[in-house]
Amino acid sequence: MNAIIDQAMAFLTPLQDLIWVAALIFLRVSAAVYLMPAFGEQSVPQRVKLVIALSFTAVIFPAVSPLMADLTSLPIAAAEEVIAGLCLGIGMRFFIFALQIAAAIAAQSTSLSQMFGGASPEPQPAFGNLLTLAALALAVTTGLHVRAASLLILSYQAFPAGRFPLIADITDWGLQNAVHATVLAFSLAAPFVIASVIYNLALGVINKAMPQMPVSLVGAPAMTAGALILMAVVSPIILGIWLHEFHGFLAQPTRLGP
Repeated sequence: MNAIIDQAMAFLTPLQDLIWVAALIFLRVSAAVYLMPAFGEQSVPQRVKLVIALSFTAVIFPAVSPLMADLTSLPIAAAEEVIAGLCLGIGMRFFIFALQIAAAIAAQSTSLSQMFGGASPEPQPAFGNLLTLAALALAVTTGLHVRAASLLILSYQAFPAGRFPLIADITDWGLQNAVHATVLAFSLAAPFVIASVIYNLALGVINKAMPQMPVSLVGAPAMTAGALILMAVVSPIILGIWLHEFHGFLAQPTRLGP
């Protein structure tokens, strides 16, 4: 009887180690999935997010489990995995923030502030909801799940398992990504800002030439029509640039600067 128990324990000991490794990988994956675009949106149920995190864990487990063979302290490794996953998720979420900031800038520059808004859990002005939904759909249809799995595997080079990253490195990395997201947002909104400047300059010249003419009343419909036409023309370009930058981050998450 003792021999059978010893054989069972000898069989379960390696399996127990694999379970702990899978649990640590799940901590990083679940933290990243919670903030990941598309999969981590507020409208996605928590059970669906759990299934997605378990699926990603099963996919990347064979690739990264050998990298976690020298772990000495499970509590430290667990904390590091959560921090690494949050960093990855925040890095991806910056691109959604960039798109929302660009939409807000475009909305304030034109007369689209109250159009297409209110359909998302987070209030967005203008066509921010339209751009966000289109960007998420575009990211998913171009293989977000495959690229995200590759990102999670590559993350073990930037954030080795069981080793706390330096606070200075995380701060610099986060700051550079925030700057990149802000620059990207202003770049995406540039056509609307330029159009708004030209419109207001033209309105000022007309008002100077004909003071009795209600230029604001006459120009408002033209501004709305021009903004809608501009939105239809530049939205595919905006989404293409955004997708290119997003895929660049997924391929090289540790890159710095725009």
